[in-house]
Parts: sequence; C-alpha cells; structure tokens
Amino acid sequence: MKLVVQRVISASVKVDDETIGQIDNGLMVLVGFGENDTQKEADYLSQKLLKLRIFADESGHMNKSAKDIEGKLLLVPQFTLYASTKKNRPSFHKALAPDVATDLFDYFTAKCAEEIDVETGEFGAYMEVSLVNDGPVTILLEKEFKD
Repeated sequence: MKLVVQRVISASVKVDDETIGQIDNGLMVLVGFGENDTQKEADYLSQKLLKLRIFADESGHMNKSAKDIEGKLLLVPQFTLYASTKKNRPSFHKALAPDVATDLFDYFTAKCAEEIDVETGEFGAYMEVSLVNDGPVTILLEKEFKD
C-alpha cells in the first residue's frame, strides 16, 4: 500500500464538474493498493497517517498531527501509484484488482474516519484534484507485509 501525503492549506476533488470532496487545513492523500495488500496494510497505514507529525508547533517544528490541529483528510484513490514504467507506456499489473481495491479503500477511509473528519474522491472516476500545498510538504508512506 502506498500513500502520497501532502500537507495542504486547501484541497478539493471534482467529478463531472461537481465538487465531491473538499478540505481546508489538513492532508490530501493519494491512496494506492498493490496486488497483495489487505486490511493489515490499511490498519497500519491509517494509524501511521493519523499520527504523522508534519504540522508546526508553537516553535515552528514539525511536531503536530492533522488531528492535533483539528485538520481533515482528503483521501483520493490512485491506482497509478503502482505503475510499472519499464517501458514508456505504464503498466498497472501490480495494482490491486479494482473490485477488491474499492472495498479496501472504503475500509481505509472508515478506519481514518474513526478519528478524524474525512472527505474522499471517487474510486474509478475521472477526477480533477486541486490543492494548495503548504510548505511544500510531501511525504511518501508505504507498507507491504510479507506473509
């Protein structure tokens, strides 16, 4: 499972010219699932994401989480995070099958929503994502448990 986490001042996602998710201060997160990902990776990365301290404290140090600042999450499903680019045209054979990935995205969203306000994009839709990156701060998180 891969997350591209961006600290944002604002972010939104549109489908068919309609805004379906929008946040102010918080994290805009691109979420991708690999062919072997399960709820175990989603559990691990939801907690890692919620505890990630990339917001400034009173001294200006990255010492606060999105929860600490009462921020929100905008989670956007992004299967292209698993693109293989050995050739010039990307292949997505390492991405989790869409039906399973949709369920896992919903599970991951629900786990995060237990502790913080969450908005989402739409799995499988053509989306327009806009954001104002704060910093800029962008962090990559990955986890794959080997059985």
